[in-house]
Amino acid sequence: MINIVLYEPEMPANTGHIGRTCVITGAKLHLIEPLGFHLSEKAVKRAGLDYWPRLNYERYLDYNDFLEKNPAAAGNMFFATTKAKNRYTDVNYTDGCYIMFGKESAGIPEEILVEHPDSCVRIPMMPEERSLNLADSVAIVTFEALRQMDFAGLETSGELHRLSW
Repeated sequence: MINIVLYEPEMPANTGHIGRTCVITGAKLHLIEPLGFHLSEKAVKRAGLDYWPRLNYERYLDYNDFLEKNPAAAGNMFFATTKAKNRYTDVNYTDGCYIMFGKESAGIPEEILVEHPDSCVRIPMMPEERSLNLADSVAIVTFEALRQMDFAGLETSGELHRLSW
């Protein structure tokens, strides 16, 4: 299992989409407050569809509360940021790792990033562009981490509904 950490998320629809991705992949979602919305908002539930009730998630008062309640995160966390020198494909993700994503408007605070330069990862993009949508970024990095773990525990083949292969 991997752990997705959202630092002060602001957009309910993105959080709903990320929650759905977590359910689909078996990841746990960690929400570091303050949230820019209420989890009961329609946008969260609309984006998360009927997956939201099955979401394994926890909320934290702040970053220190998160660290206190998740000691395994120390030394086992990656920080997704446009400011990183490493690509998200350049690191080795392991079972139980944590991947933090920042809030839409400002990302992860530089005070946190500067303490973990080798654990910061980025998704390559055009130089003049700011960033991808947060939910898209979470999906991209999550599936790379799962690919590196050979998609352990996930169904890797499917069947047609009406016809046969």
